[in-house]
Amino acid sequence: MKIAIAADHGGYALKEQIKIWLAEQGHEAVDFGCASPESVDYPDYAVTVAREVGEGRFPLGILVCGTGIGMSITANKVAGVRAALCNDTYCAEHARKHNDANIMAIGGRVVAPETALEIVKTFITSQFEGGRHQRRVDRIKQIENEWGNR
Repeated sequence: MKIAIAADHGGYALKEQIKIWLAEQGHEAVDFGCASPESVDYPDYAVTVAREVGEGRFPLGILVCGTGIGMSITANKVAGVRAALCNDTYCAEHARKHNDANIMAIGGRVVAPETALEIVKTFITSQFEGGRHQRRVDRIKQIENEWGNR
């Protein structure tokens, strides 16, 4: 699977580890930055990945910052994106199964690397269940269409 990935300085080291793990699993991680642990502004990287996913060029995205919060807030401003903060496997699984999340955000300063890789694995292997959850995702899309351009 082709996965868009980006981080700010707080998530740079974990992003690099995630990229290696994804490649080992046979996935293609396309890196949208940042390129070093020097301070950068996370919204610039979050919006880049969010646009790629929201416009359908990638099925999934991964964003890493210090906590994952700023990245998830920013990504959710982009149409077509359902970004979820996933700092544990339970949230990663349910973000995909119940919310059809297409971007996961994770905290590089919050989650140990080994745990982070389990979270990524859970996120990318879990599938949307549809059914009663489809109605809720459709409602999110309706709200996005109604309020997104104001």
